[in-house]
Amino acid sequence: MRDCTKCCPIADGDEMAEFTQFANGQAFSVRVTPKASRNAVKIDADGPADLKVWVTVVPEAGRANQAVMKLLSKAFGVPKTRLELLRGATGRDKVFRVVD
Repeated sequence: MRDCTKCCPIADGDEMAEFTQFANGQAFSVRVTPKASRNAVKIDADGPADLKVWVTVVPEAGRANQAVMKLLSKAFGVPKTRLELLRGATGRDKVFRVVD
């Protein structure tokens, strides 16, 4: 895993979280907030989703999904082609998987 504090800082300003637990091929849930003031990724230990993601783009024509995939790929240190959107293409709650 690479340190991606420049591309996707933790929203609360905490230390950089370790994303290795999500990059093992199992499905993980993501709660997305489009039209945010910044791009960020945060592990959500308390909430219903595994990760929270904020993106600055609007949710039109799949642009928010592409922005989320770009942030997650940088956080995990994997190419975007290894990320698979399993559920939630049109909603805020999504399920992704890192494929081998």
